[in-house]
Amino acid sequence: MGGASSYLAILAIMGFLSAGWTATKVSKLAGVSSIVLEITTGVVLGPSVLGLVSPEYAECQHARHVDCVAPKDLADRVRQGLPLGEGLGMIANMDYCPREQYAHDEQHHVDHSELGHNETGHNETTDHNATGHDETGHDETAAAAMGSDEMGAASNGSAFARDGEAVAAAGLEGRQIDGGGGGGGGVDGHRRLSGGGGTYSSYEECLVKSCEAEVAHHCSLTPDFFTLIGHAGVALMIFESGMHFDFEKAGKVGPKACCVAVLGTILPLITGAALTVIYGRPLMPDGVSVGTALAPTSVGIALRLLGEAKVLQEDFGQAIITAAFVDDILSLVLFNVLFSLRGEFNVMSTVVYPIVGVAFMGIAMLLAVKFWPYFINQVVMPRVPEKEGAKVSPKDEVLFLIMMILLVLYATTTHFLGTHLWGCFIAGMSFACLDSDHHAHHVWVKQTKRATSWMIRIFFSATVAFSIPVSKLLSVEAFLKGSLMGIGPCILTKVLCAPFMGPAKFVIGWAMVGRAEFAYLIAQMAAAAGMLDEATFSVVIWALLYATIFAPFIFRKVLDRYVQQYCSDVVKRNSEKEIEEGGNSRDDVNLRDNRH
Repeated sequence: MGGASSYLAILAIMGFLSAGWTATKVSKLAGVSSIVLEITTGVVLGPSVLGLVSPEYAECQHARHVDCVAPKDLADRVRQGLPLGEGLGMIANMDYCPREQYAHDEQHHVDHSELGHNETGHNETTDHNATGHDETGHDETAAAAMGSDEMGAASNGSAFARDGEAVAAAGLEGRQIDGGGGGGGGVDGHRRLSGGGGTYSSYEECLVKSCEAEVAHHCSLTPDFFTLIGHAGVALMIFESGMHFDFEKAGKVGPKACCVAVLGTILPLITGAALTVIYGRPLMPDGVSVGTALAPTSVGIALRLLGEAKVLQEDFGQAIITAAFVDDILSLVLFNVLFSLRGEFNVMSTVVYPIVGVAFMGIAMLLAVKFWPYFINQVVMPRVPEKEGAKVSPKDEVLFLIMMILLVLYATTTHFLGTHLWGCFIAGMSFACLDSDHHAHHVWVKQTKRATSWMIRIFFSATVAFSIPVSKLLSVEAFLKGSLMGIGPCILTKVLCAPFMGPAKFVIGWAMVGRAEFAYLIAQMAAAAGMLDEATFSVVIWALLYATIFAPFIFRKVLDRYVQQYCSDVVKRNSEKEIEEGGNSRDDVNLRDNRH
């Protein structure tokens, strides 16, 4: 019997989530990061391959209902006043692409063709240039001059991401359309500014790119369900990262660790951007986006291995932790600046807001050390009544409420300064100095661990995996370019970022190689904003996978060799102390999940 039912859809989603959970558990049993298997699971089961997850769940609503793909005869439709389709017609009726601003360029291309400039490739013979002065000749020449540019724009626009979701007008400033620049408006440099924030060489290109920008804007405001969950999980994980920051130990090893962090951020940025330019992409925004995605370090794996080796409290161990957290801070600032650079240069968003954000972070750090410990431990907690037999103590509930309020407050503040993730990290740092009786990390993990774990699993298996262009990722070109990007800018720059740290330089360097959520998030958001095309996004994913796969294994070997050579006595003393304390000392080390 049975009629229309959502049961099969429920079954498909349950199967997908179960597969993601299995990928995580298999990775943990193998002692490796779960990121690789989670992404692989999402790619295979997602809409692009097996289709277990329906495309309706992987695209935002606006992208599904607005078609920005240009018809092959778009130039003729524009000249003859014919319907352009829902998406392009919508843009044509808005103020994004004033037709009159492109009239000069269209006439310029016509005149250019009539003068016999065969080297531009617009005309086949000089006879055609000499005699094509009638109205039909003008139209055909203009179509030849404009057509390659429009169609290049359309094909590239549809390739930026799923159904045009990926291109934001803000990310298109001054970009030349692929195709060698041999045709259309890109030759002479005459470009017109659109209302969407980009500069385009023809009216047709403006229509396509502005349509995609409109879709991307709506999708950023109301993303698909999986993307929303994944981004929320990353925000919660970055908040938790801030709670691990140790101000006291950072002061002890701070100067050298900060130098390591600066080199570990700048070297991938510069070399990644340079290699992207060598690959044929522009420096802005593609090169800078790639470099920014390669910059963040994930210290989670290093934390776990240092704890297992019982050298977490040694100077080089603290240098690794401090450098990684400072690296995170620098990457957040860089991330903020990157997404402020979209569109026309704006002093407020590109210069003033980041400066205000840094000042805000400084004030928040001061409050984290001087105010919040006193306010929470001395003012709030003594006034909270005890409740015997409660599964969650009232003090923990109050502390969790304070954490959520501060998280929302700080994230909202920095959202208007560029990115909410900055505020998430700063809010987490605010609880790093509390007394052990009210240790924030323990309370936070107890309340959010399972939810956050599932959100992060969905981030990799859905948010990242569904945005990967499978055909581009599996191409030989993407693999070779990604391998070079992974070995060089992604891995070697981190390995060599601590040359002044003595015998521990390679231990520290390999500890900085690991990548996790933040790096993939930057790449995914840059692709969704049109700052990376599909091919470059695939190269970045391959590069990050290299670091994700190889960093844990090589760091373990380098660390074991260093410990045996320089820290054997320390390890012995720490082991004896741990046995004397009944093994409880490990509870004082806040280790994050192996995916980080």
